Amino acid sequence: MHKHGPETHGLGRAGWLRAAVLGANDGIVSVAGLVVGVAASGASDSAILASGMAGLVAGAMSMAAGEYVSVQSQADLEMANLAIEKRELSEDPHAELDELTSIYVHRGLEPALARQVAEQLTAHDALAAHARDELGITETLRARPLQAALASAAAFTVGALLPVLTAWLAPASRVGPVTIAVTLLGLLGSGALAAGTGGAPVLRGAWRVFFWGALAMAASHGIGLLFDVRV
Repeated sequence: MHKHGPETHGLGRAGWLRAAVLGANDGIVSVAGLVVGVAASGASDSAILASGMAGLVAGAMSMAAGEYVSVQSQADLEMANLAIEKRELSEDPHAELDELTSIYVHRGLEPALARQVAEQLTAHDALAAHARDELGITETLRARPLQAALASAAAFTVGALLPVLTAWLAPASRVGPVTIAVTLLGLLGSGALAAGTGGAPVLRGAWRVFFWGALAMAASHGIGLLFDVRV
């Protein structure tokens, strides 16, 4: 006999999960690429480590700022649409009730039942009903700029620490190869974790991140070989 209870889905985690995955992968790939490229150019250990740390700080701030601005724009649009809907509910509640009824009819309810559902939801919370069913705005999926910015910055920092610490601890003559190997392993792990958390196939998510990370690393290493820097 099966026990019935509330089902759990990954959509409630969509906002912060997207920001965290993007931040972590970007931190790993961009800073590892920077370290590998600088190492391939022949720079000293201190220059390699300084480049990695600078990339970590600048990248974390850039991710936070970019994510905040992007998600804040979405939040502003949501607030503007809610303000319009609130005004329309105040000015012509009957037309809004008809509109809500029409939405439910188009979703498959019989007109009489659709009217009854619209009336009951309107009586409970008219703005929430229109936000959800007309505008597609729900409390779970609403834009949260600060949360997204902090998640991006923190995840970028955690991801970037992997190549930075690797460059710091690796033998001086093997910084590039060791960083590449550790980074690719980290990307496999982050891709698998992100896929598993979101309910997607783990292997597919891991290899997808691995492929693009390897491509970025190869490009960075190739650029570094074009230079012969001795610092």
